[in-house]
Amino acid sequence: MPSEEPKTAPGNITEKKSPQQQGSPAQLNGFNLTHDVTNPSSQPQFESRPPSPASPPDPHILPREQWGGKYEFLLSCIGYCVGLGNVWRFPYLCYRNGGGVFLIPYFIMLFFTGVPLFLMELSLGQYGAAGPITVWKCCPLLKGIGIGMLCVSTLVCLYYNVIIAWTFYYLGSSFQSPLPWSCDAPANAYLCGNATTVNSSSGRALSPSEVFWNERVLGVVNSKGLHDPGPVRWPLALCLLAAWIIIFFCMLKGIRSSGKVVYVTATFPYFVLIVLIIRGATLEGSLQGVAFYLTPDWGRLASAQVWNDAASQVFYSLGIGVGGLLSMASYNKFDNNVIRDCLVITIGNCSTSFFAGFAIFSILGHMAWRKGVPVGEVADTGPGLAFVAYPEALALLPGSVFWSILFFLMLFMLGVDTLFGNMEGITTAVLDEFPQLRANMKQKSLFLGLLCFGFYLMGLLLITDGGIYWFTLIDSFATSFGLIIITLFMCIGISFFYGVNQFCQDIIDMICLCPPWCSKVLLYFKACWVFCTPFLLLFILTYIFIEMYNTPLQYGAYVYPRWGKALGVCMGATCCLQIPIWAIVAISKESGTLKDRFKKSIRPLNSWRVNNLNNSGGGEEQIERVEAPFTVNLTDRDTVNLTEVDFTAIAWENGTEA
Repeated sequence: MPSEEPKTAPGNITEKKSPQQQGSPAQLNGFNLTHDVTNPSSQPQFESRPPSPASPPDPHILPREQWGGKYEFLLSCIGYCVGLGNVWRFPYLCYRNGGGVFLIPYFIMLFFTGVPLFLMELSLGQYGAAGPITVWKCCPLLKGIGIGMLCVSTLVCLYYNVIIAWTFYYLGSSFQSPLPWSCDAPANAYLCGNATTVNSSSGRALSPSEVFWNERVLGVVNSKGLHDPGPVRWPLALCLLAAWIIIFFCMLKGIRSSGKVVYVTATFPYFVLIVLIIRGATLEGSLQGVAFYLTPDWGRLASAQVWNDAASQVFYSLGIGVGGLLSMASYNKFDNNVIRDCLVITIGNCSTSFFAGFAIFSILGHMAWRKGVPVGEVADTGPGLAFVAYPEALALLPGSVFWSILFFLMLFMLGVDTLFGNMEGITTAVLDEFPQLRANMKQKSLFLGLLCFGFYLMGLLLITDGGIYWFTLIDSFATSFGLIIITLFMCIGISFFYGVNQFCQDIIDMICLCPPWCSKVLLYFKACWVFCTPFLLLFILTYIFIEMYNTPLQYGAYVYPRWGKALGVCMGATCCLQIPIWAIVAISKESGTLKDRFKKSIRPLNSWRVNNLNNSGGGEEQIERVEAPFTVNLTDRDTVNLTEVDFTAIAWENGTEA
């Protein structure tokens, strides 16, 4: 079965020998040639008829939007990358993996894995001016990568807004004085006066913040495990609904609305971090916390876990392979300097992670000093840091209500920005596949509303009494091996199927006034894409599989059953299995032998690069592009001296075979 859309290929010369055609003139792309093709000195002349005009744009389909300015794109990407993981995961990994020594593998992995993949995704989106699915017109065989990205984005959006709902709950509770998780609250007098309530997993006394988190927020004490979700916790359901309503209105007008929101949501967390660092520096015991954060342990460099943690943190904090970066870059102007943006965003993101560690550990150091325990006993990661350890530390400060409100506002801004990027990946992919939705604001609003409401209904499972067990399961597998495999195939596909040289040339074409340093930097990126990055991704993937096989999945003292872990593996497998499924579909649409089908399926479609004409052309006249292979239909008489025909006067728009 032939493919639905032809590929860009040089002129095919097809020979037809039917008797009915022997006396007919030769044809080139549907035009009759009136000259004698057997005369090599003659030039091909087309019949005197008006050329076919370029097909007019569909008035019902709006052109793609563009960012209002370069700062909107930069802030959107920084807000997308600088998320909750920068605050609650990086500082913990740093102290657990050798303190300041962790920065060595971290920056090595950043420059050999993170930055090259980040540039690849930004460049692909900007050059193709398309979302994560449509952009694979550059290599139809790999369309499954875009579908896989969509699956990962769906899983991430499903559980990520639950974190924002928790933040809303804490933010509302922060307006109470005293804070409900502090020892000053009358309900916590029995917890602070004695140690009768004990944590079953650690054997130590529970703090008021742990009781508030487990009993009042999660209700996990009422659930026996994954098989026992229990009823929905309606205060959290209202918070989740409010979170999705905010996301809906912020994204209602696409990048025109979200691009303005990021001026606040992307900058406010930096203001809060600076304030927290200044406040933490004035507290007793803060230096012990910072020392605990940065004290080097050089022996840790020999551990494979340290290098895996560094690579994983770089990979996940940059948001690579989810489709958000690709979608946001697709709204850039064609001549935007993508290399400069890549370096600014990646270095800014990783610097923020390091910077946030001082805000976290200075205040945790003060809490350890107040309790008279080592800092390691109060340090935590993930939700345990954001909703247990750090709120407890803030409750010890004078003016704790103010600091708590400030902290949870920061978490809300960090979460919303990241969710913007993930949702943008989904909406852009759908709108590119169904462009008529862009023209009708009512239909677009209805689609976005149904999407948000669908996520809300599915998210209700995660805010039941046993919802934290489902949250941990999805969090553990949604961005695990499936995402690494998707990114690995993206790197290999662009480097070896599309062509790394062609891809580098595309980047140079976008940067019209390409400074000399850009060309030199591209040599480094080319080496990474072909050698270093695939090797490091294989290392991460191997370590993930080994750890997944040897380490049981658990939340606190609860160990997940085998069927629960198998369900998580199915989530990850569903994402990466899209690649072979859609590759088979692409090959089956072609004709010829299996080898011919494969070669045809890795050729770019003719409509590849068409989307960026509006970006680069401005008011200039656009060149007509022929949406068909170049063919020359010849009769027996025409083929007598075919090898002597001079076709040099014909300007082939697609001069080389993909």
